[in-house]
Amino acid sequence: MKVAIVHDWFKVEGGAENVVTSLLNIYPEADFFAVVDFFTDAQRKKILGGKKATYTFIQRLPFAKKYFQHYLFLFPLAIERLDLRNYDLIISSSHAVAKGVLTGPDQLHICYTHTPIRYAWDMYFAYKDEHHIKGIKEKILSYILHRIRVWDVASSNRVDYFIANSSFVKRRIQKYYRRDAKIIYPPVSATRYSLCEKKEEYYFSASRLVPYKKIKMIVEAFIENGKPLIVAGSGAELQEIRSIATNNIIILGHISNGEMERLMKGAKAYVFAAYEDFGIMPVEAMMCGTPVVAYGKGGITDTVIDGITGILYDKQNVDSLNASIDKFETMTFDHKVISEHASSFSIERFEKEIKEFVDEKWDIFSRNI
Repeated sequence: MKVAIVHDWFKVEGGAENVVTSLLNIYPEADFFAVVDFFTDAQRKKILGGKKATYTFIQRLPFAKKYFQHYLFLFPLAIERLDLRNYDLIISSSHAVAKGVLTGPDQLHICYTHTPIRYAWDMYFAYKDEHHIKGIKEKILSYILHRIRVWDVASSNRVDYFIANSSFVKRRIQKYYRRDAKIIYPPVSATRYSLCEKKEEYYFSASRLVPYKKIKMIVEAFIENGKPLIVAGSGAELQEIRSIATNNIIILGHISNGEMERLMKGAKAYVFAAYEDFGIMPVEAMMCGTPVVAYGKGGITDTVIDGITGILYDKQNVDSLNASIDKFETMTFDHKVISEHASSFSIERFEKEIKEFVDEKWDIFSRNI
């Protein structure tokens, strides 16, 4: 059985790329395909086992290495030009267009869906507001994303089976594609993070510093409540966040993996404010036995047990977050219970569930061709 793994693009390392690494562990002979492959040699060795992906014409367009996402309107055309005729099983890892590859009736296509295209669907207006898109740019973007939505629904019919990374994404798939999906939570490494029961007095948050992650809101909450907060991460909002931080708040910028581990283990709580599809970092925090204070919508509701492994607050604003911090201060948490709960999201569990699902569907499919 020849296997192709199709990913949207290879540029940075993240949760979606960890899924690809696990797929390679299951199917070591698989070939890779993507809109672009801008991985460094070190990234390629770590994520793809040294393999290179077959990429599309987008890779060769002007300024693509830095601005390839500006060619979004060409992505459907690009992904459809990937020739997968020689493969029996196609597994797409998709948060944008990877699921849209063309396959035939003698090929099985299973899509692991990180999310349908968020900025084309339910997060369109938030995306537009956060990036201050107005005037002629807004009209152009509106038309492009309209065409993307039409293509996105049409291309969903090319997938034989969907897998969702959370119950939230499962609902999105049902809403936009009118398809059912099996939930298999993404892999979270249990080797990097381990239980630490000795906690210090600081709260911790780490993320890309971009608007939808709501790190600025977290900082504003801690300016108001005066409690110690450490923030790690880099991004467009770094300088603005540093400029408003008060003496109780430390903004570190980018940090090493070792420093991330140390801060995650020692934190009184990990603070999370994003509206995410799943949310890897809260699970990593819980692996350390660190409780999570999180906005209670999206994929986080699958991972944080309110009152047991953390606290969920119901509004994405300073008042709601600070009310949950006040409540958190009155509670005690069992760090071992938190860590044991997080271990259920391990890499080993993910790879076992994926292989069982694919084997089951391949057995059904192969009997009918």
